[in-house]
Amino acid sequence: MAEEVLEKNNTTEKEVQGKKVNQELPIPYQVSSNPHVRSKSTTGSIMLMVIIALLPAAGFGIYNFGLKALLLIAVTICFAVGTEALCNIVRKQKQTVSDLSAIVTGLLLALNLPVNLPWWMAAIGAVFAILVVKMLFGGIGQNFMNPALGGRCFLLIAFPLQMTNFITDAYTGATPLAALKSGEAVKVTDMILGKTSGTIGETSMIAILIGACFLLITGIIDLKVPASYILSFALFVLVFGGHGWDPAYLAAQLAGGGLMLGAFFMATDYATRPITKWGQIVYGIFLGVMTGIFRLFGPSAEGVSYAIIIGNLLVPLIEKATAPIPFGYTRASFKAQKKGGKK
Repeated sequence: MAEEVLEKNNTTEKEVQGKKVNQELPIPYQVSSNPHVRSKSTTGSIMLMVIIALLPAAGFGIYNFGLKALLLIAVTICFAVGTEALCNIVRKQKQTVSDLSAIVTGLLLALNLPVNLPWWMAAIGAVFAILVVKMLFGGIGQNFMNPALGGRCFLLIAFPLQMTNFITDAYTGATPLAALKSGEAVKVTDMILGKTSGTIGETSMIAILIGACFLLITGIIDLKVPASYILSFALFVLVFGGHGWDPAYLAAQLAGGGLMLGAFFMATDYATRPITKWGQIVYGIFLGVMTGIFRLFGPSAEGVSYAIIIGNLLVPLIEKATAPIPFGYTRASFKAQKKGGKK
């Protein structure tokens, strides 16, 4: 009996001491898994900003080419959204069309198409962009290249004549870049304003830059990729263009084709660009050099689409080569650790 009383007293004393200890100890921090820094931005809000930024180029394309341009834009958006929705239904996954990424893909694809392209070809391009380039690889963020450019390049291979037909009622001559490549003179002011033939969204440099400024001001993109892309391309043209220091020729190369559209709206795609700071600069320089090679030495007057796609494929290697050194390592010790050595 005495032992039971003693044990009870000891237990009570331990409980009291435990309560005192718990009262004296501060409440521990609740540490959750990363990420610890969160943003209010969502995929849908970012894509909405991109759509708004593309409206000046799309609006001018409709003004410049008429209702045919509006039809192609509507077709590519509808088929892009419909394909993504159908894929989610077939795979019994949560619908992702509300994130607006399919609308961005359809709109970008339309802006990279000639206005005379039959609507059913545009529809095929939209289906290819979403189904093959995006959804088969896991959806948004998992695609290995920009879906809109993947769809455009597919159409260039499948329907080369229709994809290079830029003759309209208003513009019957060659595109400015084609004229420039053949040695003809071009009006740079018309290229800046958009009074030229070309794809729906690439003709007006001013409209594209208005949208680009919107993305820069809102912080959706920064200048690392576009600036390194444009500057490296300009330097390549000055060195290898065969015209020396010719401001008019350089301005025509910068204003013509899809360079500005590609630099600000497609090369900056979050899923297909490097995530490292120096990787983005290297990536932009690579795009500038490749675009210059395609334009100056290739059979086509344009090369932005192929340059960006090839750059997308090299992004894993660029990220690996430009990965920052982790905190606590020196460059030598980090290399040794990666090879299996000690820190």
